[in-house]
Amino acid sequence: MNSLTTTEGKVFTQDMLMQQVEIWRAQHLVVVMTNGCFDLLHTGHIVTLESARAFGNVLIVAINSDRSVKALKGPERPLNNEEDRARVIAALSCVDAVTIFDEETAITLINTIRPHIYVKGSDYNMQNLPEREAVESYGGKVVFCPLLPGRSTSSLIAAAGSRG
Repeated sequence: MNSLTTTEGKVFTQDMLMQQVEIWRAQHLVVVMTNGCFDLLHTGHIVTLESARAFGNVLIVAINSDRSVKALKGPERPLNNEEDRARVIAALSCVDAVTIFDEETAITLINTIRPHIYVKGSDYNMQNLPEREAVESYGGKVVFCPLLPGRSTSSLIAAAGSRG
C-alpha cells in the first residue's frame, strides 16, 4: 500500500514534506497550500479545503502547532492537540499532505515550500494577509475562498458552552 494513501502517511515533517514537494514539482504538478488551526473541523473548513484543492493538483495543509494556537487564540485553545488535528485533516480526500508549523504565521513555511498557489478564507484580504509578500516574492498566487456564514470553531465552542 502506498504510504500516501493512509492517514498517517499523509502527515509529514517539514523536511519530509520538502522532499515530497520536489517530487511533485518534478512531475509538473501545481502545488496548493493553505494553513490554519483546524481545531474543531466543520463544514466551513471542508468547503475551503475542497475549494483550495480545485486550484491545483496537490493540496498541502499546514496546521498551527499547539503552542502557536495558544498564542493566536488564547490559553484555552486548542481543544484538540496538534497530532489529532493533523490526522483528522489528513483523512480528508481533498488533502494530499499535512504538516505542523510552530510560528504564528506560515511565512517561513511558505518560503520553504514555495507553493504555486496559497489559499486563505475570505476573512482575509490582500491588506491583512501576513503571508502575501512571501507568496508574491517568488511569483506565487494568493487566492481567497468564500466562507460559509455562521461556520466557525469559535461559534461551535460558544454554542457548546451555552448548552453545558
